[in-house]
Amino acid sequence: MQQLSALDAQFLNVESPTTVGHVGSLIVLDPAAAESVGAEGWGLEAVRNVLEPRMHLARPFRQRLMELPLGLGRPYWVDDPHFDIEFHLRELALPAPGTREQLGEQIARIHARPLDRRRPLWEAYVITGLEGDKAAFYSKIHHAAIDGISGAEILETVLDVSPEPREVDAEEQAFGTEGLPQAADLVLRGLAAMALNPLDLLRTVPRSLQYVDRLPGAANFPGAHLVSETAGLVGRLLGQPPPEVDARDLRAPQTPMNGRITAHRRFAFGSVPLAEVKRVKNHFGLTVNDVVMALTTGALRRWLLDHDSLPSTPLVAAVPVSIRTEHVPGEHANQISVMLAELPTHVADPVERVKLMGASMQEAKRDFDAVPASLLQDLSALVPTALSGLAARAVFRLATAPGLLFNLFVSNVPGPQLPLYVAGARVEGIYPVSAVTDITGGLNITLFSYDGALDFGLIACREMVPDVWNLIGYLRDALDELVALVE
Repeated sequence: MQQLSALDAQFLNVESPTTVGHVGSLIVLDPAAAESVGAEGWGLEAVRNVLEPRMHLARPFRQRLMELPLGLGRPYWVDDPHFDIEFHLRELALPAPGTREQLGEQIARIHARPLDRRRPLWEAYVITGLEGDKAAFYSKIHHAAIDGISGAEILETVLDVSPEPREVDAEEQAFGTEGLPQAADLVLRGLAAMALNPLDLLRTVPRSLQYVDRLPGAANFPGAHLVSETAGLVGRLLGQPPPEVDARDLRAPQTPMNGRITAHRRFAFGSVPLAEVKRVKNHFGLTVNDVVMALTTGALRRWLLDHDSLPSTPLVAAVPVSIRTEHVPGEHANQISVMLAELPTHVADPVERVKLMGASMQEAKRDFDAVPASLLQDLSALVPTALSGLAARAVFRLATAPGLLFNLFVSNVPGPQLPLYVAGARVEGIYPVSAVTDITGGLNITLFSYDGALDFGLIACREMVPDVWNLIGYLRDALDELVALVE
């Protein structure tokens, strides 16, 4: 039994009729390799035979939420004695010819549906009927249970490095024998946590609050600067140094992808060769992620021109950063923060654009390093548990008032550079399926590096970005443009 962190709880609290809090991945597969190991047919049973014996390798698979009575504290993850894999692992077949666009539409529909909080917060789908005799495996899990790095670790439970599935050690103790905890026990635990919370706040809050006016969109919140100044004074009295770097004046322009989202989604996916990205990286003296951001900038510029909505100033992207300092087996709670980077979409020349993107990322990293890595966690802990849902939704309403925080999320998750398999079927691509909200914008671009490629997954609000497949093509075109310049 483990209590959610304050930040994990916020991923639950922001859910609404138009916003879901889970993230997912789409794995496109070639089942032909399964035949080489004697598989009788790739499908639901083959995947279940691999996944079910591995359920104990990742706690979120069999843990559900338990709320504390009267909202006395954050919920707990507890073992679900009624866990039934048949509820979570499902199958579907696409109608012929099963195109990539049809697959993307089906994923968008499934991803838009919220998870059932009465059960472990994940679902997976075995999908057949894709053109070219391909198949797919789509899974989603609540962000309250994982971040990008731990999500990749959970994905590893169904992946193998050869067509022959690996053997795993059996579970040492039978699962589900203890039953659910008693309400009285949860109340005692909640009261004990509440007693310790003021001590934690006293240790972290003066340090963290002095950075409030550096948060994106702080100007939208009256009194933010006064809060930072007051906290800075308290921090100095406690011997805590003040911020050393002046905050940038980032102003996200209004675009068609920003505003109130709907409950409907569009999803598109595609890949670019990592070798070509590295050629561009080496030529300009950048990092792979700098080039990724430059490709994103080029694609967004073209999309905005399509819609006669190109701002004269840079877009602002939020870039998630893992703050895990070490790997702790079985630890899946969110340990993330966010840095902000300007995307020079207003610049027409691709060479100037990629150089400006590199400089922008350097500035973003400098500012990120100047604030506490735990800032998001510390500020989340300030919200009283009983009011956290109301507070989170109130922040979203303020954040979508005039003056955007940022335009979109762009996330790059590192992955393995070797072939992988699901129940004998070879993995051709691993495409992230993230989330969009009112505060983060109606488009999210997330990519996963796998076996010599960068696999992009673009999730969008259907009404804001109905032509999301165009962006996949524009990413490829942006890379071709830069490769031509370095040849």
